[in-house]
Amino acid sequence: MDLAHALKVALETGRVQIGLTETLAAAESKKARLLIVAKTCPDPKLTKERAVGKVPIYHFDGTAVELGQACGRPFPISAMAILDPGSSAILSLET
Repeated sequence: MDLAHALKVALETGRVQIGLTETLAAAESKKARLLIVAKTCPDPKLTKERAVGKVPIYHFDGTAVELGQACGRPFPISAMAILDPGSSAILSLET
């Protein structure tokens, strides 16, 4: 699967929270179905664990700047939560 394409489709057709605070809130409220975390994320809880509660974490093998570029955004993204994947296959990522 092309991760960049899946991310863009999820952002266009689904519901996604971008940012560390929003990602943690979505995970703690159990609204998120998948968390995507860059390797430069400042929160050690997200970079070291495999899940937050029962929400799996996909560890993006790149920096926050690279994750932002993969999403087609002009800013770094250290963490994001997929609430609804829309028509993307993003939830099939191996955690």
